[in-house]
Amino acid sequence: MPPSHVLVLNSGSSSLKYQLLDMTNGESAAAPDPDAAPERKATGIVEHIGEPTGPADHTEALEAVADELAARGAGLDSPDLAAIAHRVVHGGTRFTRPTLITDDVVAEIENLIPLAPLHNPANLTGVRVARRLRPDLPQVAVFDTAFHSTMPQSAARYAIDRTVADEYGIRRYGFHGTSHAYVSRRTARLLGKDPSEVNVIVLHLGNGASASAVRGGVCVDTSMGLTPLEGLVMGTRSGDLDPAVIFHLTRVAGLSPDEVDTLLNKRSGLLGLCGDNDMREIGRRIAEGDEAAQLAFDVYTHRLRKYVGAYCAVLGRVDAVAFTAGVGENSAAVRGAALDGLEPLGIEIDAVRNAVRGSAERLVSTDTSRVAVAVVPTDEEREIAQQAYSLVRP
Repeated sequence: MPPSHVLVLNSGSSSLKYQLLDMTNGESAAAPDPDAAPERKATGIVEHIGEPTGPADHTEALEAVADELAARGAGLDSPDLAAIAHRVVHGGTRFTRPTLITDDVVAEIENLIPLAPLHNPANLTGVRVARRLRPDLPQVAVFDTAFHSTMPQSAARYAIDRTVADEYGIRRYGFHGTSHAYVSRRTARLLGKDPSEVNVIVLHLGNGASASAVRGGVCVDTSMGLTPLEGLVMGTRSGDLDPAVIFHLTRVAGLSPDEVDTLLNKRSGLLGLCGDNDMREIGRRIAEGDEAAQLAFDVYTHRLRKYVGAYCAVLGRVDAVAFTAGVGENSAAVRGAALDGLEPLGIEIDAVRNAVRGSAERLVSTDTSRVAVAVVPTDEEREIAQQAYSLVRP
C-alpha cells in the first residue's frame, strides 16, 4: 500500500506544533473519502525553543519530535510517511494553493517576510530543518492566505494609489484560510449539501479573530487585510480603526511606529478595553457587574454583528452562519449577542440549543430560521494534511 501518513508542522518562533495523520485510515489510497476523518497517530508541541528550559534550536526540536514518533513506530524514516506539510502564514499573490517546496519556493517565501515579519521567518525555519532531515521526502507548504486569494478585486483592493499599492504589495490578503476553508465545507455537509450549493459566513473567533463570506465554497470577502490587524475586535488587536489614529499617535502622543505597532497588536482589543483577553474571565467579571468587562464584550459583539450584516449584503443569499475556534465554539454568550436583532435577516438563534456545550458539529438555530446557525469545531491540521496529501497522493 502506498505511504499515506502526513506529518503537519506548525513552526513558531519558540515552539513547534506537530500532528501525524493517516489520510486513508485504512481506505484505498487511490480514492480516499475527502469527508472521512483521518486517523491521528500522534500530536504534540515542543515549546521554549532557544530558551534555557527547552531545545537549543528548531533542529533539536524536530529531532525530539522524530524521537517521539519513532517511539510510536512512526519515525521520520518511516516508509508510511508520504509528506511533511508546513503551515506558512503568508503566500502573497503567488501562492494560492498547496505547493511543493523547492529552493525557489523557499526564496519566494523569504521575499514575503516584510508582509509577515512575525510568522514567515519561523515557518521557514521549520521548513529548512525538515528539508535537511528528510531531503528525499516531498515537503508541502500550505498557506493561510491561499483560501482568500479568490476575492474579487473589488474586495481585495484598498482605495490608494495603484502604483504604490502594486509596488509594495499593499492589498487585502486575509488569514486563517485553512480554518475558513475547512469550516465552510463542513458546514455545507452539516446541512446535507455540497459546498458548491451553500453560502456561508464563517466566524473564526479565537485570540485572533476573522470573518469570511464564502459563496459556493469560494471566498469572496474576509475581514483581515494586509496583516491580521484589520477587521474584528480580537484578544489583543484593535481590528478596524481610522488610519488617522496612527498619525495622531505619532504626531501628538510622540509614539514611534514600533510603539504604535505594539499598541495596536498587543495592547488593544479586549485586553486594551478591560485588561483581559480571555473571554471566560470577561464573562466572569460581567457576572459580577464589572462595567469595563461589559463594555469590552459589547464592543466585541457589536463589531461581529456589523460584519455579519455586511456579509449578508455581500452574499445576497446566506444559508448559514458558522462559529468556530475557541471563543466561537465555546461561548454561547458571544454567539447569542453577535446575532441578536438579526431576525429580519432570517437569522434566529435557539437559546436552549445555543446553551448546550459540546465538541460535535451542531446547529443552534431555531427550526424556523431561514439561515442556519452552526457551531463547527475547526481542524486546521486536518485541512493542511488533506491539501498536502491531495498534492502528493500516488
